[in-house]
Amino acid sequence: MTSTDTDHEPGPDEPRPGVLLCWIPLGAGGPRVVRASGRAYEAVAALRDRRPRRALVHAALLVRPAAGPPVAVEVAPAWGQPAGDRGVVATGPVGARVLGRSRLFRYEVRCWAGGSVPDLAWAVARRRATTDPRVAAALLAAAPGVPVRTWGGRAPGDRDMWTSNSVVAWLLAAAGLDLLPLGPPPGCRAPGWDAGVRAAPGRRSAVPTPSGPAASDRRRPGRNA
Repeated sequence: MTSTDTDHEPGPDEPRPGVLLCWIPLGAGGPRVVRASGRAYEAVAALRDRRPRRALVHAALLVRPAAGPPVAVEVAPAWGQPAGDRGVVATGPVGARVLGRSRLFRYEVRCWAGGSVPDLAWAVARRRATTDPRVAAALLAAAPGVPVRTWGGRAPGDRDMWTSNSVVAWLLAAAGLDLLPLGPPPGCRAPGWDAGVRAAPGRRSAVPTPSGPAASDRRRPGRNA
């Protein structure tokens, strides 16, 4: 495992090589309907799991290799995007695999050299996952192999659905990083994070890292949000 430095939170434009993990509130800077839908979803999930509600967040990565421009790694809808090269390395369906035949129901995984994360200004936490340029290169090299599971779908026996957080967790684990100190900030929850941990190479039998459950949650260890 490579070491992490979660106490140091440099700005996204810092020239040091490495991987910066950014936690951003769901719907920040976007339509109100996204935030409202997220709150409704979390209210139902909290009631189901008999726990307090938490703020929902999603993850994005800023990767700076040893040479070249920084790379923005994120997951976004395939539709409504500007023309040009956005560094798309994989695409997957949303809702159901059959719906993925339409661009309206597809997501794309981007490794966008010189790109940006649109809602980065609203990030509630930025964590330096590594300063090792070799790990940064390994993460980018692993990106084309990320599973393109159905967004919102669940593996058999799994309560955690596949989301953008799953993709980020998978990439960090595939690069050999320890995910335990990199999870969502206190009081927050990242749906899909645990699903990505379990899907990562060599970690299928591992206990998932917490996706943000509060200490008072009345759940057995290892259960997902």
